[in-house]
Amino acid sequence: MTHSVEKTSEKLQPRRIIDAHLHIYNDAFPLIENQGFLPPPFSVEDYQHRTRDLPIVGGVVVSGSSQGFDQKYLKPALEQLGDQFVAITNLPSTVSDERILSLRDMGVRGIRVNLKRGVVSGLDNLVDFGTRIWDLAGWHLEMYVDSRELDEIVPKLVKLPKASVDHLGMARSGLSQVRKLAEAGVHIKASGFGRTEVNVSEAVKALYQTNPDCLMFGTDLPSNRAERPFNVTDIDTVCEALDDADAIDKVFARNAAKFYNIKL
Repeated sequence: MTHSVEKTSEKLQPRRIIDAHLHIYNDAFPLIENQGFLPPPFSVEDYQHRTRDLPIVGGVVVSGSSQGFDQKYLKPALEQLGDQFVAITNLPSTVSDERILSLRDMGVRGIRVNLKRGVVSGLDNLVDFGTRIWDLAGWHLEMYVDSRELDEIVPKLVKLPKASVDHLGMARSGLSQVRKLAEAGVHIKASGFGRTEVNVSEAVKALYQTNPDCLMFGTDLPSNRAERPFNVTDIDTVCEALDDADAIDKVFARNAAKFYNIKL
């Protein structure tokens, strides 16, 4: 019988990981400066090298702010990473149905709404947009937003057919709002620990208790503009907070596999 986790030196560790949040910056394709920042290259090979000791079996490439509304880099990245990897990209609400369907066929699973870095602005048509992409392609919206700004967003997000929020919502003071989203079925990424004010251990415990199906772990590599990059101790933090074999497998693999339609 295969167990969900392995125990090494008395520590529970995930046996498999779906990395729900990573970035690839291929300098063969144009990058645009965002808020005075231009990311250094971070190739598929760089990602594979950084994660070579982790049991990663799939993942989600997320378009960054410096990639704007361009997806040219995604096709080669997904082809190199393999069938177990999918993508989330930046697109305006004016995108055509044809473009959405062609990207779906390429492996894109949803659209990132990047309010934190100003890639998009305004939320007037958020529910309509989220409903449209769900009905058309089974896509969802992923929100990159400081949770201190969630007061305005929560009523809209809970109306979406499917949605997620990056990096535990970023701000300690917004955790109560993130819990409301978890209660409503919105998925929350346990990622970007070097860029969040949240007490990660407390947030993981609270959110898992609120909705055990909502949490998805991501490395956030290469962790640009974070106070510190991803470290393997981030995995230890989540495992210690959960302290349960089945919970660890859900947060590190099963929840993301189901959310992104990745086979395990």
